Amino acid sequence: MGLKKASEIFTIGASVTESVVNTFTEQQIDLQLNPLDNEVLVIYAVDIQLGRPEYIDGVNTEVRAALTADSRTSLGNISQSTTLAEASASIASVAAVGGVAFENRSMSDTPTGDVDYIGIVATSNLFFAIDGALNTNAKTARVKIWCRRMIADAATYSALVQSELLSN
Repeated sequence: MGLKKASEIFTIGASVTESVVNTFTEQQIDLQLNPLDNEVLVIYAVDIQLGRPEYIDGVNTEVRAALTADSRTSLGNISQSTTLAEASASIASVAAVGGVAFENRSMSDTPTGDVDYIGIVATSNLFFAIDGALNTNAKTARVKIWCRRMIADAATYSALVQSELLSN
């Protein structure tokens, strides 16, 4: 793969808040890539921080978030090729007994040292989305992305763009 460094590693931060309680909400992150120079974004690590689900006696609550390379109408999951990271936090509760909190993450922490990168984005945007379940207040999620701008050769750039667009 022909990639040439165009910047040092830098971070991008973003947040998204549910527009209505327990409703899928997506925030677009503009990468300002230069397609004339075949510029791509190489992502090395992603950290997602979720707002806490609420403890409601006898109700299972949840907050989920995902970072994707494509705009979606529902939350992406790690089995989809354009999903770069996802995280969820939930509270399982039995009435009058109490609740137990759970947290799940996929590539939302720095990967092991033998992984060169976790994703390459050739189109101009990333999308960060949140979706809560059975909470009484709107929830917020935050993301930090460690990345670098690189220049791809023509064949690599073409393949990356085509792969992203066909994955939708």
